[in-house]
Amino acid sequence: MRADAGMLAVIILSGAVMFGCGGGNSGGGNSPVTPVITWATPAAIAYGTALSATQLDATASVPGTFVYTPAPGTVLAVGSQPLSVTFTPTNTADYTTAAAKVTLMVNAAAPTISTTAAQNQAVIATLADTTPGAVIYYTVNGSTPSSSSQQYQAPFLVASNLTLNTIAIAGGTSSTVTSQTFTLNIPSGTLVWSDEFTSSSSTPAKPNPAIWTYDTGTDCCGNNELEDYCAWGSSTSPCSTTNPSEYVAAYPGTDGVLYIEAQQPSPGVYTSARLKTQGLFSFQYGRIEFRALVPEAQGFWPANWLLGNNIATVSWPACGEMDVLERVNAPGTPDWNEGSVHGTGFTGGNLGTQYDFAPGVTAATFHTYGMIWSPGSVSYYVDDPTKPYATYTPASLNGISGAVWPFDGGQSNFIILNLAIGGDWPKAPDNTTPFPSEMLVDYVRVYTN
Repeated sequence: MRADAGMLAVIILSGAVMFGCGGGNSGGGNSPVTPVITWATPAAIAYGTALSATQLDATASVPGTFVYTPAPGTVLAVGSQPLSVTFTPTNTADYTTAAAKVTLMVNAAAPTISTTAAQNQAVIATLADTTPGAVIYYTVNGSTPSSSSQQYQAPFLVASNLTLNTIAIAGGTSSTVTSQTFTLNIPSGTLVWSDEFTSSSSTPAKPNPAIWTYDTGTDCCGNNELEDYCAWGSSTSPCSTTNPSEYVAAYPGTDGVLYIEAQQPSPGVYTSARLKTQGLFSFQYGRIEFRALVPEAQGFWPANWLLGNNIATVSWPACGEMDVLERVNAPGTPDWNEGSVHGTGFTGGNLGTQYDFAPGVTAATFHTYGMIWSPGSVSYYVDDPTKPYATYTPASLNGISGAVWPFDGGQSNFIILNLAIGGDWPKAPDNTTPFPSEMLVDYVRVYTN
């Protein structure tokens, strides 16, 4: 060992005595310890974040690196947190001034798994960790998670038999694995989650805040759209609390529907809404249905669709997009709906199929728009799940340069309901476009495959 003058430190870890000098490293353990670090000489220079002993005691559970130059005889107590202690002089001046860095790396606590009831024995799993700043990773196939596994972004539906394993990583260290096995044995075709938008009143009510949040602003999401998306309760111009852009209310023949309303509060100014379950609810695999009625006129672009939770880390289109209900402008002859998928390498018209309604039938009446999502397969139907009109698989990407299938591998998706106005596809409204106009959604339901 190097014998640099003035840098000898004594480290007492759970009764074991280790000696380290300024040029080397001394490590703590992987189990809870209370280290006592005694400095033999005064410290003249503090590097990085200078903390008093009291402050260090109070914040030692925070992940990351803390730099502290203690006075002689300082005791650093960090409770029962697992930790490692490293002496890291940064340059020659450290030796001559008797100042060294003390690095405390606090291991992340193991994540917790909690569940709430969904429907018919299915549950919604929520992962959490008490270590501030920790990142949670998980697997659902029984394998051991790592930093290469799916990163937890939102509560997700568990409706099949699986083993959920999860870890937390903070400050470069990983927690132990938390595991839970679900043996649900739910039959195929069982309703396991829904929002029925129930209401017996004509008075506008707030969409369930436990399920829905909002994208907001002008052209919030690309495509050169014209609307301002307004969240419930927003009074920021041109949004209005008197005339909300989204609300739940009774509708003839139903027990309530979600209204998403396109408005024109002044010439050239448009408002609408874009609801999403991002951060609140997500699922992977199953059959999802939207019962909806859409407005049909120049410039309208209604859609009910899904995006991968990992959009927060890999962005679009790598996260994947699945469009279940999507159409633009006035009724066609025949009228139609588009079902499509998008991902890296296929973001345009590569994988989209138009469904034509029967003669005399339009999208301006209620229809059930559905998607059947299974490992390696995405299928779309209208009104009858036994008659899909389009099915996409990884083989559908053959011949598309750079295409990557994004719909498997444990990644859950969140739901989006929106009514866009204008944009690259429909173009702008004209003097035939009626305002206000609404997209109505009677329910959103998820079934087991």
